[in-house]
Parts: sequence; C-alpha cells; structure tokens
Amino acid sequence: MLISCDTNTKSKVAIIGAGMVGMSYAYSLLNQGTVKEIVLIDINKERAEGEAMDLNHGLSFAPRKMKIYAGEYSDCKDADIAVITAGVSQKDGETRIDLLNKNAAIMKNVVGEVMKSSFHGIILVASNPVDILTYVCWKASGLPPSKVIGSGTSLDTARLRFEIAQKINISVKNIHAYIMGEHGDSEFVCWSKAFIGVKPLGDVIETLKEIEFKDLEEIYNSVKNSAYEIIKRKKASYYGIGMTLVSITSAILNNENKIIPISVCNGGTYDTVKDLYIGLPAVLNEDGVHHVVKIKLDNKEQEQLNYSATTLKEILDQMDY
Repeated sequence: MLISCDTNTKSKVAIIGAGMVGMSYAYSLLNQGTVKEIVLIDINKERAEGEAMDLNHGLSFAPRKMKIYAGEYSDCKDADIAVITAGVSQKDGETRIDLLNKNAAIMKNVVGEVMKSSFHGIILVASNPVDILTYVCWKASGLPPSKVIGSGTSLDTARLRFEIAQKINISVKNIHAYIMGEHGDSEFVCWSKAFIGVKPLGDVIETLKEIEFKDLEEIYNSVKNSAYEIIKRKKASYYGIGMTLVSITSAILNNENKIIPISVCNGGTYDTVKDLYIGLPAVLNEDGVHHVVKIKLDNKEQEQLNYSATTLKEILDQMDY
C-alpha cells in the first residue's frame, strides 16, 4: 500500500496584493511546495490573472501539485491564511501620518472584505508600516490577537543573522540572535541573548579574531539601513520578505511550534505598552500565536523596547483608524 508523505491537510493561502512583495511570496511558495492552493486577489484583476498564468507555467518544475488562480474576496472563506501585502507608497509632499491614514483605510477595507467571506483562519500582514497596520487589522477583524500577526522583525532578524555569519564565517543556520521592537528605526538587537550554536556571542568574540565588540554597532546599523540601501539600488525590497513570509506560513501550516520574531500583540508578557503590536519572538503553530516568548532583557534592551513601544503608541495616537 502506498502512503502519501504529504501530511499537510491545511494549505490554502489567499494573497491580497499582487505587487512585488505578494508575488515574491507566491513564487517562493511555488518553489518550496509549501501549499496546495494559492488564490491571488488584487484590485487589478487582470494583473492577478497574468501573475497566476505565469506561476502555473512553472508547475512542471515545482515540488508538488498546486492550484493557483486569480480570485475574489469570497475565495478567502476556506483559506487557512490570508496574507495582506496591499498598500500605497508615499507621494511627494505627503506626510507620514497622511500616508499611514491612507494605508489604514485600505487595510480596514481589505480586512472587512476578507471577514465578509466568513474567513476564520489566520491573517498575516506584510504591508508597511507593519506594526501599525497589523494593529489596525486586528481591530478591524474582530479576531483574537493570536489569529492576527505581522511579519514584524522576522526579516530584520534574518538580515542580522546573515551579517553576523558573514563576519565570523559560521553558517547562518547556527546564528541565534533577534531583532526586536518596531520594524523600523527604533528596532534593536537583543545582544545579551545572541548565541553562535550554544556559545554566547560574547564568548565567541573573545576567542575569534574575525570579530570584535566594536563591530556590533556596525552590524546593527547595516541591518537597520539595509532596506534603504536596497531601495536606493533597485527601488524596492521583496525577495527577502517573500521567503520570510514562507517561513512564517510553514510554521503555521505544519504546526511547527517555531519561534519567530513577528509583529504580535504584547498583552503584558513584556513590561511595556500593552495591547500594542510590536516585534517580539513568538511560538507559532496551527492556532497562530501559541505564546510570546519572554526573554530576560538587560536594562539597556528593556529601555530600547520601551522606547520602541512608546514610538509606535505615539503614532497610533495621531492616526484616524
């Protein structure tokens, strides 16, 4: 008797927004064989149809059979995850708050349409500013906070691990370190809990000639500014976030109980602003957020987290959502 090795029965993803981020995510899903079904939803239905056609032409080389098509919000009704990448960019002369209010209005409209389909899955937000818009999404959806998450500092953390790995010539898969806080200028590295394999980074610095303590600030700045550097060279960043979203998706659909730093509701796990979405390590499984991981921060890191949370709260207080 033949037994299927495909134990993943939950695997329909709805992608709202067929731009570069949404399609980099879809392309990564296709190449990694993460799901059985992808529906693309975009205000420009013709664009979504063209993207679906293009993806389908690669199925001969994909690791599994998939159903990929352009659809409507009604197709979200049986999706396990709805991933929102829709939003608009800032225009000349437009203030940040004006842009935030505009994207918040888009988010509320999108979420309203998703929920009207009788959707009961998990919403993953990748639209920027992700912490703010994930909060707006949570409020608009009526879902419990465990079912609404944002990509948060997951990509920043991947960038951090890459930079450290490059510096010390150790596999990026053996780097265990986190970026926490806002996905933005107030983010910070939790250096006190950074490990290379099972060794604290501080011990590694004392034994390796490739890295010194003074290099840590350079690594942090490189990570924080990497998006700006990419945008300066190619106008947008999308491959990294596409693969990051697949990692989050896999953790949910495969019930992995995987720790990923995402934009999650801090309901009091950390001593900072409560009921605020901010980048924190969380355990993800088929139910969404199982729990937020409490890391014992040093005094400086706690101050940095408080500052980042206050920054986000001040922005929310200025918005019309």
